[in-house]
Amino acid sequence: MLVILADDMGWSDLGSQGSEIATPNLDRLAAAGVGFRQFYNAARCCPTRASLLTGLYPHQAGIGEMVVDRPGPEKGPYQGYLNNTCTTLAEALKPAGYRSYQSGKWHVGEFRPQWPVDRGFDHAYGLISGGMNYYDIRKCKSPGLKRVFARDGERIVPEADGFYATEAFTTAATGFLGDHRKEHAGKPWFLYLAYTAPHWPLHAPEEIVKKYEARYRAGWQPVREARHRKQLELGVIPAGTPLSPPDGADWDKLPEGKRVEMIRKMAVYAAMMEVMDANIGRLLASLEKAGELENTLVVFLSDNGACSEGGPTGANMRPDLTGPIGTVDSYHNYGQSWSNVSNTPFRRHKAHTHEGGIRTPCIVHWPAGLKVKAGSRVEAVGHVIDLMPTLCEIAGAKPPEGLPGKSLLPVLRGGEGGPRTLGWEHFGAAAWRDGDLKLVRKNAKAAWELYNVAKDPCEMSDLAVAEKEKAAAMAAAWERWAKEVGVRLK
Repeated sequence: MLVILADDMGWSDLGSQGSEIATPNLDRLAAAGVGFRQFYNAARCCPTRASLLTGLYPHQAGIGEMVVDRPGPEKGPYQGYLNNTCTTLAEALKPAGYRSYQSGKWHVGEFRPQWPVDRGFDHAYGLISGGMNYYDIRKCKSPGLKRVFARDGERIVPEADGFYATEAFTTAATGFLGDHRKEHAGKPWFLYLAYTAPHWPLHAPEEIVKKYEARYRAGWQPVREARHRKQLELGVIPAGTPLSPPDGADWDKLPEGKRVEMIRKMAVYAAMMEVMDANIGRLLASLEKAGELENTLVVFLSDNGACSEGGPTGANMRPDLTGPIGTVDSYHNYGQSWSNVSNTPFRRHKAHTHEGGIRTPCIVHWPAGLKVKAGSRVEAVGHVIDLMPTLCEIAGAKPPEGLPGKSLLPVLRGGEGGPRTLGWEHFGAAAWRDGDLKLVRKNAKAAWELYNVAKDPCEMSDLAVAEKEKAAAMAAAWERWAKEVGVRLK
């Protein structure tokens, strides 16, 4: 079983989701597998990872907000690392005979004993911390900051010469599986491959960046509109779904130099996506060569929506690094205007609980096990908390008791998903989904909004006033859920 997690990738960034970016390998997975039109994450990096790994809501697992750099006095929902009462996927699968491997970004515990090898993984390689320079881990987002990178239980500093994070994570992953075939032939395996791409800093090989610069010369809105049209053609979104209003800077009012910079930023972002896709293709090719692809469950998704940090036009997050955007001596993000494109057609961004922050593409590829038409898209609602019960059922493992999610295996076998109730909270941004209705607020001080997201996935027709009693009942249900999972109510 293989779970691949992208970092800060928006709803529309794959070719199969409407993008102009070349992602042929993931597109092939989608064409031969099944896509979820209503799959959710937990709005941000480490909360989503906590839910994915444990099957719990983030607060229940100990990461209600963010990961902490070192152990502190606080325990419980906001301790900032996986608690000792939760069970990880690797730990749950072990009694069923699985060996587990992790490569890439961890971000659910900065210190021992909270590394992957402490939480059930047999081998691990990658970034323990939350973000890194793709070329040289020593050049972090602030001078003097040291990111934690490890191989198994040993902290290491990868050689910068020839290093590129996306490729290194893939090489480690293929190596783990190659060694598994030699040393543990016949035993089932679970691989969790968590890329840092396309999370900032914007870093990518120049030869690929150049392929994209001409595509973005007209600015963000034409790209956003083209993606929306393609989404309607492909059935990514329901017929008739309108495009939400623009949420960014006015391209025509930007100085010429700023427009050149913004073209460059999106070209680098697109190149990061293409490189990630190519590396996923490299891993899939190794599975195919080994005769394992047919019977391997592959799940691909993103940890949250695209990132608006840096404001409308992004920023250099480390001003003392003044090299060209995309190179080792730069530390840029692409900002709110391009994030609005990545999240087409939805509103808002990473860390928000509107659809732009929490709805993710989810591709499931499993030729030997799927019973739905190849290339189809299902309406069943899914959430990262469902991965634990789903993978456990497929593996014949016993899931932990009391999980809030449910197995999606019946959906993968052609069944219906049924109505769901799901909750979110992150730094005051909150949501409650009950069937087709969704209650959502931007922050703890904002008024609740109410939408029928089956008919209005872009959250443009607020029903909170017209359906006041329903909104109040859902707000009360959210508060009961919040108390149950440990949300710190403001």
